[in-house]
Amino acid sequence: MANFNNHCLTLLDTVAPAKNVVSTHKKPCPWMNETVFNFKRSCRKVERLWKTTKLEVHRLHLKEKIMELNEIIKRARSTYFTNLVLQNKRNPRVLFNTIEHLVTPPPSHVPVHTRDDCNMFLNFFVNKVEDIRASITTPLVSLCTSVAPVSTWSSFSPVSLQDIQDLVRKMKPTSSPVDIIPTSLLLNVFDEVGPWLVKLINLSLKSGTVPSYFKHALVNPILKKPNLDPGQPINYRPISKLPFMSKMMEKVVAKQLTSIMEDNDLYDKYQSGFRSIHSTETALVKVSSDVMMAADSGRYTVLTLLDLTSAFDTVDHNTLIHRLKSEMGFSGAVLQWFASYINGRTFNVAFNDVMSNVSTLSCGVPQGSVLGPVLFLLYLMPLGRLIRGFKNVSYHFYADDIQLYCSFNDSEFHFLPEFLDCISCIKNWFSSNYLQINPNKTETLIIAPDKKIP
Repeated sequence: MANFNNHCLTLLDTVAPAKNVVSTHKKPCPWMNETVFNFKRSCRKVERLWKTTKLEVHRLHLKEKIMELNEIIKRARSTYFTNLVLQNKRNPRVLFNTIEHLVTPPPSHVPVHTRDDCNMFLNFFVNKVEDIRASITTPLVSLCTSVAPVSTWSSFSPVSLQDIQDLVRKMKPTSSPVDIIPTSLLLNVFDEVGPWLVKLINLSLKSGTVPSYFKHALVNPILKKPNLDPGQPINYRPISKLPFMSKMMEKVVAKQLTSIMEDNDLYDKYQSGFRSIHSTETALVKVSSDVMMAADSGRYTVLTLLDLTSAFDTVDHNTLIHRLKSEMGFSGAVLQWFASYINGRTFNVAFNDVMSNVSTLSCGVPQGSVLGPVLFLLYLMPLGRLIRGFKNVSYHFYADDIQLYCSFNDSEFHFLPEFLDCISCIKNWFSSNYLQINPNKTETLIIAPDKKIP
């Protein structure tokens, strides 16, 4: 991989040597169509005419044109968002992002100016995870017994150039400052570079080794909410950016991994996160349907919404690798590849041209990656078996969000101790797997039929 990167850098330095250019960033306005631009040109003509003649009639004419232009822009913006919502009415992610863009003010400026500022964010993100893991008291006895793997997977299937082209065509062209070749340029020259990337990916899959270049991320601190204090690192969310080529390889592995999981029915039946044909809607429909059916039959329901603290960041690497081996049946080059993918990862905080020192990731699944969310689902698999051991308790997952509920009638109040025992067992299981419940975001709701409410 190093030879490939060095060769690309040599070619780029020869053909297009780097130059420092100062440019101003303008916020894109996708609703600015040709009609708007044509009308702006006509306004400019009237403005130049007024500046030349200084006549009042021309000034009034310019004022009318500007008011009309503002109305045209307002209508174009409204039409743009209306069409966007209609075209993506079955895509909750686009809808929520659109609504957030409309109602949320722009984020405040991140106060990062020097390397020390970046190191402050770096130390905060590292210490936060270390403090969480240090505060977890691990039980001496495991609460879940291992199960025999229902599948075996010891080698990856090699990929062809056509496979990579099909994947790249569907990928979002994201970019990262660590990309040797800018994503836009890589896509334009993919016919020439593609065969070499296929060789690199197949060599990685066959040898069970992930290049260190693919395991380094740049983290940008983003303010969680616009009204929070920008001077406090606790108010920031770390956004990881990985090389585009690493995501290409992860897409290859993710496709084969999800195929194995679907063919062997390895997904938890009540997990709606990061799965095709599943979403927040399926989780909401399932839970609300169960609650309403219980209410229609005159039953009470106790619903507890469990939330975890930085769940993706505290995943224990040794536990995850053991789970992939003993419960998923991974072995050979496949197990070696995932172990290489998980271990030895690094990151540093970057903002504009300022970067922090480099730090290692001793735990957690990679944020901003393709495989990270899927690996987290595999990490949580024993939890579903644990909850199913309580016959009067129901549950539904959406990634690390857990909806736990129990329905009962007037003669079944003895279900409540079982429900509390289940919560206690879940808490202990979390501790044994280095996960921690966030008490500030965990809520309990008691739902009763209308006739039962005094």
